[in-house]
Amino acid sequence: MSQASCYHCGQPVPGDVNLPVTIADQPRPMCCYGCQAVAQSIVDNGLTDYYRSRDAMPESQREALPGILDQLALFDHADFQKSFVKALGETEREASLLLEGITCAACIWLNEQHVGRLPGVTAVDINYATRRARVRWDDSRVRLSDILGAIAAIGYRAYPYDAAKNEEISREERRDALWRLWVAGFGMMQVMMYAFPVYIADGEMTADAESLMRWASLVLTLPVIFYSSAPFFRHAWRDLMLRRVGMDVPVALGVGAAFVASLWATVTQSGEVYFDSVTMFVFFLLGGRFLEMTARQKALSVTEALAKLLPAFAQKLPNFPVDRTPEQKIVADLVPGDHILVRAGDTIPADGRVVEGVSCTSEALLTGESKPVPKMPGDPVTGGSVNAESPLIVRVEQVGETTRLSAIIQLMERAAAEKPKIVEMADRVASYFVAVLLLVAMLVAVGWYFVDPSKMLWITVSVLVVTCPCALSLATPIALTVSAGALAKDGLLVTRGHAIETLARASHFVFDKTGTLTTGRMRLIDVMPVSDLPRAACLQVAAALERSSEHPVAVALCRASDVDAFSAEQVISEPGQGVEALVAGKRYRIGRPAYVLGLGGGVLPDAAVNWLESGDTVVVLGDERGCLALFRIGDEIRDESKALVDALKQAGKKVVLLTGDAPSVARRVAALIGIDDVRAGVTPQGKHECVVTLQAEGAVVAMVGDGVNDAPVLAQAQVSVAMGGGAQLARTQSDFVLLSENLDHLRRGLLRAEKTLRIIRQNLWWSFAYNFVALPLAIAGWVTPWLAGIGMSASSLLVVLNSLRIQKQEHD
Repeated sequence: MSQASCYHCGQPVPGDVNLPVTIADQPRPMCCYGCQAVAQSIVDNGLTDYYRSRDAMPESQREALPGILDQLALFDHADFQKSFVKALGETEREASLLLEGITCAACIWLNEQHVGRLPGVTAVDINYATRRARVRWDDSRVRLSDILGAIAAIGYRAYPYDAAKNEEISREERRDALWRLWVAGFGMMQVMMYAFPVYIADGEMTADAESLMRWASLVLTLPVIFYSSAPFFRHAWRDLMLRRVGMDVPVALGVGAAFVASLWATVTQSGEVYFDSVTMFVFFLLGGRFLEMTARQKALSVTEALAKLLPAFAQKLPNFPVDRTPEQKIVADLVPGDHILVRAGDTIPADGRVVEGVSCTSEALLTGESKPVPKMPGDPVTGGSVNAESPLIVRVEQVGETTRLSAIIQLMERAAAEKPKIVEMADRVASYFVAVLLLVAMLVAVGWYFVDPSKMLWITVSVLVVTCPCALSLATPIALTVSAGALAKDGLLVTRGHAIETLARASHFVFDKTGTLTTGRMRLIDVMPVSDLPRAACLQVAAALERSSEHPVAVALCRASDVDAFSAEQVISEPGQGVEALVAGKRYRIGRPAYVLGLGGGVLPDAAVNWLESGDTVVVLGDERGCLALFRIGDEIRDESKALVDALKQAGKKVVLLTGDAPSVARRVAALIGIDDVRAGVTPQGKHECVVTLQAEGAVVAMVGDGVNDAPVLAQAQVSVAMGGGAQLARTQSDFVLLSENLDHLRRGLLRAEKTLRIIRQNLWWSFAYNFVALPLAIAGWVTPWLAGIGMSASSLLVVLNSLRIQKQEHD
């Protein structure tokens, strides 16, 4: 009598255990109380579809729930959550988790459904490629340990995301794929050793010898079918249970049909056998998929490399400057205000500012900038960059999820989570293609049954295998993944799924001026007091008004004021106009002349006319009495601005300068870099309307900006680029972030995006052409099954190799 297996985990059920759970109206045996509790939890939550759609048992027997839940309570400690939980609001939290036990799409579905139904969970998103889950919840309604407990209740384990753990899982995937490939290759060679004598004997071999060859081939093919080909059958079964036809359905049908027919021929000693063809096309198919998986994991490694940039420990100086003895601390324990020692060659563990020491840092992995960046006291440093020359003492300003590196990683993850429309379209086409293929294969089988029944099977198998649309499904996602990784290495970060495709199609490039075409590192050139308020007092009041702003003009004014003599209250910021606030009990305004004079009336002095026509930025300080002072602020044009504009114009793109600055300033900058279409003095609302108008005329607009004022127009444009050093709001609203702030990288990024689109088209054309040529040949009987395996693998491999060409930089 055979021993029953646990319906949940597949382990044998001991003879004295009777713990059934009713699933789909049938009592199912369970091996222990743990599995009984897990299965009952799945049933109670209405998720029994999991058992119908899963294609593999859990990786190991699960532990009983109570023990796990005791451990999970540790996850609710705030200190423990520092490294992987971030606060999104007063009570909303988001955790980045790594799921263990994910074996197929059904597992993704089960976890998303189960966790998403918990009260207080606001969102859950799981990436199958990285096994990474992002879970948002209301901390006042549900605890993290409850969420982890719910995941454990359905047989999975969740950990704080760890790039090393994920890499280990990817390594196991590659090892498993290599073993399957090796078994298929070994089986293929051995089977060919027995098949070859039969071929060359040409019917002269004795029946006993031929029978022996067949049985030997059958034995050698069994490991290929039951081990190497197992993923094809599992995935096909999963697809059918989910009522869809995926890529593995025709493969599994082809392999299964050829093997069963050969088995029947061997047992009955009649008809043809195809063991050599079966083993050969399984080997070639696995070989192609292994190369594709390697390329995909390599492309994903850019994100993983960023995640591993921060060190685990830091050298903290707890009594600096009295005592300079360092203490080794966990990076997660650092807080703003701590002083740390960063030795030469060490990675800087957090964002901060140099307090002591002179050195250079390498930011190549963060920004794509290959040259070392000089650092001296007062300069900011970024966590993840490497101190190259001599020790630095750094005061920590940002830690954990608030660092620049964390923001970069989050933006990259957002892009990876989004599926571009072009990919969705290719998936839909591939799905329909498979359905049509199955219908064609059936008709071919019927047709050849009447023409020549002896050829019916292998021709049908060839049709199923040779036309499998693997290449069609790979054509777009692999190209976009490779391109995103290459762009990131160049310092142009892709944050949205559609970004690369839309950038390549952009017809109009609209630029903000300050901080975009210019460096944004403004400096105060002169002050013109026009009242009894002294120059120094004017600067102090101006700095108090602008202290909360990130605009380059505000930064220049704050930097020019040596003393923070005043603070501002009741601050009202008018985007594109200026700031109004109470300073020392009096109401002031600073900003554009018309806005400032609107507070108390009056006119500008005659001397201001020359300043306003100089081409520099001029802001006015005023109160209820009128104008108090004018500030003349200069900016420098980026070295690469003119080359970028020239390249865009040569490529047939329309270039527009859209700025809130005065017309004289905008015209001077536009003349120097060659922009003819200048729209100056435009408010944020006006910028938005301008882009809407261009879009109404049929333009595909790429907007490049950096400030808070640019956020609405960045969101409106079809594709947007934010400067890496710009406002946080602008970066989150954009489709690209130019981390290097080097406009030449944007020019090269455009070339790479256009190349990506060309390669996607090539891939799609190749995929369609291959299928439309191969199908008639297979129907006519000119393609053997092993040749079909080579053709199918070669078509996928060609798509992958063609996509890898994107990594090569276009010649300038």
